[in-house]
Amino acid sequence: MKESLERIELLAKSELERIRDSKELEALRIKFLGKKGELTAIMKSMATLSAEERPAIGQLANRVRADIEEAITSRAEELKAAAAEQRFKDERLDVTLPGKAPKLGRLHPLDAVMHEIEDIFIGMGFDIASGPEVEYDYYNFEALNLPPDHPARDTQDTFYISDKVLLRTQTSPVQIRVMEQKKPPIRIVAPGRVYRSDAVDATHSPLFHQIEGLVVDKGITMGDLVGTLDMLMKRLYGEECRIRLRPHHFPFTEPSAEVDMVCFNCGGKGCSMCKGEGYVELLGSGMVHPKVLEKCGIDPEVYSGFAFGLGLERLVMRKYGITDLRLLYENDLRFLGQF
Repeated sequence: MKESLERIELLAKSELERIRDSKELEALRIKFLGKKGELTAIMKSMATLSAEERPAIGQLANRVRADIEEAITSRAEELKAAAAEQRFKDERLDVTLPGKAPKLGRLHPLDAVMHEIEDIFIGMGFDIASGPEVEYDYYNFEALNLPPDHPARDTQDTFYISDKVLLRTQTSPVQIRVMEQKKPPIRIVAPGRVYRSDAVDATHSPLFHQIEGLVVDKGITMGDLVGTLDMLMKRLYGEECRIRLRPHHFPFTEPSAEVDMVCFNCGGKGCSMCKGEGYVELLGSGMVHPKVLEKCGIDPEVYSGFAFGLGLERLVMRKYGITDLRLLYENDLRFLGQF
């Protein structure tokens, strides 16, 4: 049995020298020291030894086990160090290679122009206001002088969630909410997403952005509205930019006007984009209807105001010479990278 123990020790140490990874090392440990290993089998057979032989053989068996365990631990450390050195070689960086500049993000043209417009209005003394995109029918229609039986509602292509809840078709509800909570003087712009069931084409989308403005104070006139919009367009597009007003009708303003801007495709000469008009329809505007002021608890005999609604996409298209609105929503980095 002594010879068997010495043979096992020599064999274990010999095989350890050929071990190349931790998986092989674990297999060797099980082979010699496991519950069914060679050394364990010999130690179990010690019961057959005489009382005189048993202490010496037991002492030798314990020494052999300890030596094998120490050798396995030492080999494990060597394998760990070798793996770390190899990983260091594999992951080593050549600091002499030229670096790769990270790609920097940028604002989407819609966001860039939105921020620019907000800055212009802030410079004119306006506050930025916001409200929910999922809105009550009351704020989206009724409070704007569009009661349930009003014929103007028949022309609204609206995404209804329920009879009383919808996706807002304009940011005008923000104006109502502000007038309910704050008394004049009021100067706000309300930018945000709006939704209408429009077919997608070069100038229409079911999701788009509006920037609506509201001013309520004593002595506000149509001249204040025209001056405000004229300054906005000149700040955006330069002093040569021209606008015009056409009489129109909106239930929530009286008098009302459509505001057009000189066509950015032909410069006012007339083309297919402006349908030969030389101007492109830009926004609706007018003096706030007295009934709207009354619903919000503001006395129309004391205060007056103007309101307008800008389509952000059309402003962006004018600014950058884009002729198809769909390009703004297709997320093509080749297109967006130009701005």
